[in-house]
Amino acid sequence: MKSRHILLAATVLALAVSPALAQTPQPGGAALLAADTRGTPDERAAAMLAQMTQDEKLTLLMGYFGEDFAPANYTRVPEARAGSAGYVPGIPRLGIPAQWQADAGIGVATQGGAASKRGRTALPSGLATAASWDVDAAFASGAMIGSEARADGFNVLLAGSVNLIREPRGGRNFEYAGEDPLLAGVMVGRQIAGIQSNNIISTSKHFAVNAQETDRGAGNSVVEEAALRMADLFAFQIAHEIGQPGSVMCAYNRVNGPYSCEHPFLLTQVLREEWGWPGYVMSDWGAVHSTAPSIVAGLDQESGFGLQSDAWLRADRVAAALEAGEITQAHIDTAVRRILRSMFAHGLVDNPVAEGQAIDFAANRAVSQVAAEGGIVLLKNERGLLPLGATARRIVVIGGHADRGVLSGGGSSQVYPGEGPDGGNAVPGLEPRTWPGPVVYYPSSPLEELRALLPDADISFHDGRDHEGAAAAANAADLAIVFANQWASESIDVPLHVEDDTLVESVAMNQPNTVVVLQTGGPVLMPWAARVPAIVQAWYPGRNGGAAIARVLTGAVNPSGHLPVTFPRALAQLPHPGDPQPGDVVYSEGAAVGYKWFDAHGHDPLFPFGHGLSYTSFAMSDLAVEARGEGLVARFTLTNTGTRAGADVAQIYVSGPNWEAPQRLGGFAKVSLEPGETRQIEVAVDPRLLAVWDTANPGWTRAAGTYTVRLGESSRVMADSVEITLPASHLPPGWKP
Repeated sequence: MKSRHILLAATVLALAVSPALAQTPQPGGAALLAADTRGTPDERAAAMLAQMTQDEKLTLLMGYFGEDFAPANYTRVPEARAGSAGYVPGIPRLGIPAQWQADAGIGVATQGGAASKRGRTALPSGLATAASWDVDAAFASGAMIGSEARADGFNVLLAGSVNLIREPRGGRNFEYAGEDPLLAGVMVGRQIAGIQSNNIISTSKHFAVNAQETDRGAGNSVVEEAALRMADLFAFQIAHEIGQPGSVMCAYNRVNGPYSCEHPFLLTQVLREEWGWPGYVMSDWGAVHSTAPSIVAGLDQESGFGLQSDAWLRADRVAAALEAGEITQAHIDTAVRRILRSMFAHGLVDNPVAEGQAIDFAANRAVSQVAAEGGIVLLKNERGLLPLGATARRIVVIGGHADRGVLSGGGSSQVYPGEGPDGGNAVPGLEPRTWPGPVVYYPSSPLEELRALLPDADISFHDGRDHEGAAAAANAADLAIVFANQWASESIDVPLHVEDDTLVESVAMNQPNTVVVLQTGGPVLMPWAARVPAIVQAWYPGRNGGAAIARVLTGAVNPSGHLPVTFPRALAQLPHPGDPQPGDVVYSEGAAVGYKWFDAHGHDPLFPFGHGLSYTSFAMSDLAVEARGEGLVARFTLTNTGTRAGADVAQIYVSGPNWEAPQRLGGFAKVSLEPGETRQIEVAVDPRLLAVWDTANPGWTRAAGTYTVRLGESSRVMADSVEITLPASHLPPGWKP
């Protein structure tokens, strides 16, 4: 979310507003308290707005950073929660509560120094949750985050990361939900809904096209409008329809020229006029570059004064813009009304938060572990090497600090597992120790969890630093498990490989029964893949990740994750093979993001989008499709043909004329089945996925013709297909299912 390198342009003292600026008179008589208002959220917001002085209105447009460890001339507002991302004062006279904000993409994160670190429950990374393709797990994960936030006294969470993965080296990809707009929108939308079930606000972020960290503060994401509508914006649109976030966080980067936080097309035309979204737009921390242009474009609240903000929406600056005629009173009132409306709609007024509530950490860690187990992807399993069986009596676990814990991603989303100077970090002292670090390992040891699950096996550990020693240890064992890690973080982009490919090569050359467990922020190249019979993608698996990994490796849990992102064989297969660059980033692939690019250009990926293996087997058949309303419904049979209980992800792909790529994901269903069980499944296909964006006649236009619907295990493995003839149609920009 934030970088620590831009100094304050003003001090907190500059926030004071002269009484002469208070243009709205104090209403006569007793004030109507916010909790006593009646009616819809819009009506209640209007009732509050009518009572507010101009000073009170301007108060809601500026938020403060929640900690004081940043610039020396900034002192934390005492009312801010310790370790938090932000604080917006309330209006005590009217009973309008403060907004206490926390980073919470993966759990309730902590900002600031050692004294501010609080131990909370970390989910697996956003990409891991997306890899589960499990909408109920996404909701449960969000509900867990929201419950801990509420217990800590936070009522606005900076969560809901829905940016598409256009750049596989992006440092924040681990926070996101993959490369497909349908999958990302559905999974993040459900997580937002889960968070807000706790009577708190969640954002969606980072609006829009925040696809790389290199030059993120000034870089320009260039995407043709139709492609933007069918890809990046469509993911947000779906997430909003499902999750109805109370706030949107505009991004650092520019989009087709203007900065995201002063972008009339994004903030007013798309969000408000077309989608009819009623919430308020807050800035990312330091993403504002103007006063009047930002407010006129649709920005409602500047966030994080005190970290790197120039305080463009400071009360005196807004008042000066009003006096100069650069904005109107209506602009100010509209922004305030939107903020109040979300506070009413999402329970901040009627169900106020309070600090110090009890947290059931055991239950919450169980939620995290279930999410991790569901998102772990079995990429390869030659000779049925996994699950670990009785034939592997001597096992050596190598590298990745697997004797101590599991890796997490860095930056503002960092959740600490416990108290103390290192925040409970199982492997303290790794570089970088300061922003965008520290590197944090959660104290959930895969080695110890394996020993607990396989008490009769001889399981040893080698740290992997000495490659010859690791190879010798592997040679002496029946089976080797190598943990190959890639640390990623906000504010940096990362190489597309694990930290030590040579270690994997050395072990695989000396042990034919080698399993590689990947803990990465996203896809990585695997030059050793052909020599390794079993590969498991564990992502960043969260607070109980060691247990989740061990349970999948041993078969206590049948792997059911499927890839939400394509793994390339080589950099040359990417639309942008070179390292991320500053300045204009022209996404010439348009809407053909990820697997669509690979399909359109005939590239053979290392592992395709949607791929995931199991310890049992499934059969899909009897696909039938019919029109339903403007869209389609697909029906098919799914059978567990193996000997183990397990879950499969049935995927529907659709193909139509003159699209950006040969096919699109049209729908999916994750289904758990007992051995031999058969179930009839129905999946709806959104009509917008059968259309293209029409810039001449704005909206979703479907050409009359024949469309192909396929049923498969991944974007490259199909079980059945049918064709259907559809008439031409046109849907308006804000059409909703």
